[in-house]
Amino acid sequence: MMKMMTFFQTSVGDHQTNPSMPPQYEPELSPTGRKPRAVSETESDTASLASSEDLSPHMERVSTQDKDEKKKKKKKKGIIKMFDVLTRGMRKKSHSGPTAEVPETVVKPDAPPPTVEELYSALKQERLEMAPHLLMLERALVQDTTGMNEEDLICQQSKVEALYTLLWSAVLRVVRRPLENEPELLLQALNVILEQEQEDQRVAAEERGPSVLATTRPRHWLKRWQENVKDSVEERMTRPPSAILDGPRPEGMEASSEAAQSFLYMGKTMKEDLLAVAQRLQPLYPAEFNVFCTYATCYHNYFSSQLTAMTQFELNDQDTSLLLLWVKNLYPNDIINHPKLSEELQAAGLGSLLPPKKTRKLEVDYISNETANVQELMMRGLALEVERWSEDEEPMNLEGYFHSELPIDIIQIISAAQVKADTRALGEQMKPLLMAKFSSFLKSYQQAFADFTEKSKPKHYRATIMANINNCLTFRTYTDKESKAMEKDLSSYIFHPLREIEQSGFNILLQNLFLALKSLFKRLTQTRWATHEETVAEIIKITSDCLPEFKALRKRYQEDIMEAIHLYLVKEYIIRLSKRRLVLRTADLQLNLADQISADAKNIQCFCAQNGSPAAWLEPALPTLAEIIRLQDTSAIKIEVATFASRFPDFSKGHLGAILTIKGNLSNSEIKSIKSILDVSTLLTDSSRSLFSLIKDPPHSHGMVHSRFGMDQGWTKTLLSLTLTSRPLGAAC
Repeated sequence: MMKMMTFFQTSVGDHQTNPSMPPQYEPELSPTGRKPRAVSETESDTASLASSEDLSPHMERVSTQDKDEKKKKKKKKGIIKMFDVLTRGMRKKSHSGPTAEVPETVVKPDAPPPTVEELYSALKQERLEMAPHLLMLERALVQDTTGMNEEDLICQQSKVEALYTLLWSAVLRVVRRPLENEPELLLQALNVILEQEQEDQRVAAEERGPSVLATTRPRHWLKRWQENVKDSVEERMTRPPSAILDGPRPEGMEASSEAAQSFLYMGKTMKEDLLAVAQRLQPLYPAEFNVFCTYATCYHNYFSSQLTAMTQFELNDQDTSLLLLWVKNLYPNDIINHPKLSEELQAAGLGSLLPPKKTRKLEVDYISNETANVQELMMRGLALEVERWSEDEEPMNLEGYFHSELPIDIIQIISAAQVKADTRALGEQMKPLLMAKFSSFLKSYQQAFADFTEKSKPKHYRATIMANINNCLTFRTYTDKESKAMEKDLSSYIFHPLREIEQSGFNILLQNLFLALKSLFKRLTQTRWATHEETVAEIIKITSDCLPEFKALRKRYQEDIMEAIHLYLVKEYIIRLSKRRLVLRTADLQLNLADQISADAKNIQCFCAQNGSPAAWLEPALPTLAEIIRLQDTSAIKIEVATFASRFPDFSKGHLGAILTIKGNLSNSEIKSIKSILDVSTLLTDSSRSLFSLIKDPPHSHGMVHSRFGMDQGWTKTLLSLTLTSRPLGAAC
């Protein structure tokens, strides 16, 4: 932390008096309107400071020898009257409000005015209490010029101006380093400046005639003070080469370049210095100085000029990011809205560091650069992941599940870009663009996965498939979290590639199992259910032997794959019942078959539930069909069919006809009457579970079996597709 002992040290553009040189030789500041007449060295030698008579008008020697004594006495009396002014009390000015009149310093009534030598010596010692005497001397020179020729007046004025140079130097030494001086001395210097301002106003109100004296008013000491504040601020804000800030950087400050270090130094200096001004200087300075606003404006203007100068050059990505960080975040939040400065700075109305047009251009460039950078980083991460697949590396095992770092890397890339944009007040603009890039990445990911599955199957092929399925859950969780800020269409685009990867992966993992089970289900119809118990037991055993492999899937996907297996077992069992190869003409045979179906349904349901299937909705499917086969009363069958159709809206007349074919004791009219129950359509909804839409309508019999919806229900969707969509993993699915 910089110490405030060196606060506002600077080089000042005003001339510094050489203490060893007499005042008449000191170069003076040329006031506006001064007549261009210089004081020669001969005149200066003549006007030496050997005694107080050299500067006092009443002691000046006249060049004309024929002046009478009476005129000399009259002149002397006038000058003595002029110095009588010095005996008046000087009222001290309060610093709490605007000055009403010239501040005055109390002088003893009987004290003689100081000689010029005394003034010169005192001002060289920086004794500011002598300022009122110099002011009175200036007034006397201007007001009473009787008996002096032009050269004498100019010579005397040059000496007064030399004394003013000493006075300004003394004042400047105090106000340049206000915190290094005692408050009393600082107030004294400030009052001297206000005296001069008041004198400027008084002279401006007078109507003076032509004079050989140069115009030295207004002196504008308050303006000169402001200019010196500006100079001191520029020096304070210039980072020394040794000032390297190694401490913690503000959030979003990635750059460590020279520009970044300079901006950080300027921001730190501005904040600390303004805190010192607000807490230590503002209570001391008179209101006329408007000290806080003056300093704040100088700091702001310098900071703004540095940023503006940087925008004149061609900026790289880092430069654009750095400028926006300061314009949109660090400057307004850490400085302008600082708790101890905000009220004063808001009143100062400083504005932004850059004009709106320049800021907008930076924003456009930043967004373009960042989105392109994010896309490049994501595609680079995908390329590395595909390379690992081709090298047949076994995926890492994390907590028992196959794991890949790809989702973590991608999410970190997006999140880092979002945080970075937030620190530049561009978060809302960046989020939809980042999500669009994310959606594009997922399409590329899905295509890369499809290409991998079509190639030869290496040793760790199935493990890699499971790792990629697990990746989808991580992406889904992230997308769910961010979906509130996304449009619905964009959200659906993001989920689509993930569904494709999941479905494709499940198809690959279950393909061999389902092929093995299919031949066992055929045995049911081939044996006319004679060996149904052994067949179902073997089906369960083969399925059970495959399940341990799926433990490497995330728990959610273990449930999904078990639901897919459950759905497949129920679907295949119904297909066997719908083959129209089994016709039972007696109630006893139908009852026996119904009991066998119920027993098989119980075993299948128990096995699937024990292994984590969440598909409780499948439980009534087989038992209800068994009940339809068991019932003999037509009205009771109609009630059961109506209940069944309400649970499974995709149950068609074709499916019902195939089941009723088993009941060989029903007449055609009874079958037609039962089917009429399905004429009242049960609407299919997005949340409806699909079972019978996976089962192709059996061949029509007796010319009376028609689709419940007036058309054949084609095999339009794959089993796994319907399984996955029936239980959405994300809110937007």
